[in-house]
Amino acid sequence: MDVSVQLLLFLILFPLITAFFMLAVRRDYERRWIVKISALLIGAVTVVLLATQFDKGTLYYGLNAEPVDQLMFVLEMGISLLILWFAVRYRNYLVMALTIVETALIIWFEAALTPAVLVKSPLFIDQFSIIMALIVGIIGSLICVYSLGYMRHFYLNHTGIPDRTNTFFLVIFVFISAMFGLVFSNSLVWVFFFWEVTTLCSFLLIGFTKTEEATKNAFTALWMNLLGGIAFAAAIVYLTYQPAGMLGLDQVLVSGKALVLIPAALVGFAGLTKAAQMPFSSWLVGAMVAPTPVSALLHSSTMVKAGVYILVRFAPIFQGTVIGYTLAFVGAFTFLIASGIAISQTNAKRVLAYSTIANLGLVTACAGIGTAEAIWAAILLIIFHAISKSLMFLSVGTVEHRIRSREIEDMNGLIVRMPRVAAMMVIGIAGMFLAPFGMLISKWAAIQAFIDAPFGLAFVVILIFGSALTLFFWAKWMGKLLVITPNVENVEGAVDKNEWIALVSLAGLTTVTAFIFPVISSVLIEPFLRANYGSVALLSQDNIIIMVMMLFLIVLLPLSILLPHRKHRNLPPYMGGVATTPDMHFASSLGVQTEMKLANYYVGPWFGEPRLARAGVWLCTAFIVIMFAAAVVGGGFL
Repeated sequence: MDVSVQLLLFLILFPLITAFFMLAVRRDYERRWIVKISALLIGAVTVVLLATQFDKGTLYYGLNAEPVDQLMFVLEMGISLLILWFAVRYRNYLVMALTIVETALIIWFEAALTPAVLVKSPLFIDQFSIIMALIVGIIGSLICVYSLGYMRHFYLNHTGIPDRTNTFFLVIFVFISAMFGLVFSNSLVWVFFFWEVTTLCSFLLIGFTKTEEATKNAFTALWMNLLGGIAFAAAIVYLTYQPAGMLGLDQVLVSGKALVLIPAALVGFAGLTKAAQMPFSSWLVGAMVAPTPVSALLHSSTMVKAGVYILVRFAPIFQGTVIGYTLAFVGAFTFLIASGIAISQTNAKRVLAYSTIANLGLVTACAGIGTAEAIWAAILLIIFHAISKSLMFLSVGTVEHRIRSREIEDMNGLIVRMPRVAAMMVIGIAGMFLAPFGMLISKWAAIQAFIDAPFGLAFVVILIFGSALTLFFWAKWMGKLLVITPNVENVEGAVDKNEWIALVSLAGLTTVTAFIFPVISSVLIEPFLRANYGSVALLSQDNIIIMVMMLFLIVLLPLSILLPHRKHRNLPPYMGGVATTPDMHFASSLGVQTEMKLANYYVGPWFGEPRLARAGVWLCTAFIVIMFAAAVVGGGFL
């Protein structure tokens, strides 16, 4: 068996083996070593995969797929029965109905399937799948290591919840296994199977605490992703009845666009649900009730990345069609509206949730446009977002356990209370708002892609305003972290060493990625674009200059925080002549001692969630209706 096939199978199957080991482990000591060794092996093998396969182009691997297909069918029926059991138990009739519809489509496909439409090369690898594997393998593994320390503190702070740490790690490793399977599958039947596994895992993890709120939010995520699953299953059934029986991703991408417009629209819809685009964004916001490692996993390396992954894969079909441009508008308006909502949020995890939705909207917009320049921008955004967002989520989880709050206002002066964690959060914030704002949107790649497209001016205006909003909410959060406050205690000493391993590694990855992104582009992204588009997006001198600026902000600012320096000077705030005491009190007009407080503006009446979310839901729903109408009419080309 070829070495590359062995690497792919290892990455798909080894996390699954680790997951089942979690069922047998009883002692915390054993669990810690199994998780650490497994995480190290998974991360190391993804690096070996990069080192050995980055220059090989696209490789397809022929396997006897029929037994695997049959096993997947049995497992899909098992997943459906498990979801039905949960739906009956909690009397969720919508999930019952959607599960029955999806199961019927799967059975219809299985009944109609003939040997002629079996995919002879169900596995493949190219530069994009290597990038996704690195994201899943490295970031997913670091999240597992971080969880070792986090979950111990989690149960100390949630005494009413039974200890189900083994189940937690079991589901996480199954999640990682499914993501590897998804990005290495050429057979759409296999992609769909792993797609459904991620849906089930997200449901189990969001509802992990089994509180009323967690259960409600888990079912919201489930029914929204079941809608996408139904669309994906319908696309597979449609392709099965094509004369050529196209069920391979390679077959679909090289076929005439007119033949696959309807399945492309269905898969695009599935991608929107999984990527939490409006009107389906609420499930990702609701996922914040889960433990912080779950949030990091969903947002950075698994669930939502599956959505944008499939959209980028189908981008050559979307290019130049009404379907593509409607998807692009859904993404662009999601980016704008979610960025606006993030301004009004005071809860750090909700800010991160809406910023995730916004950044995924930008990737969706690029995928909808579908040109080489747009896909270049989309893949770089996926990379930067995965690393920086996982760093931010894990940092917030660490901070929450020490200060007992997720509120941004309660993080005032974190640079004094938790200086090293605050420095890493500054790195994460800089990586987030500089990557989409400075490196891509305001410069050549994305703007060039959107200007050259129909409705280009509209896209550019949306992206400029959305980027300004992005800069606003990140900058004011960073300001809170860097405020020097007197008379506060440093609580950083209690941070678990496993949490430090993950945080330091992700901070380093953010910095290194900013430094080597031209190499990433030339070695991985440009060959992928050349193979799929026949052209590449070249780096301009301006991009190199902006890279240097990014390094300056990402590296020097946090280093200036951590390096030895003089003691902080605490100057009293200017109160228009009114004297303040060292503990930040002043005498009011009635002579009463009043505490002086500073707080950010959150402008809720203008950017509040109820006001903007409703508009986004209706607007994006309208574009989705137009997308399906264009697919059914048949032309769909501009």
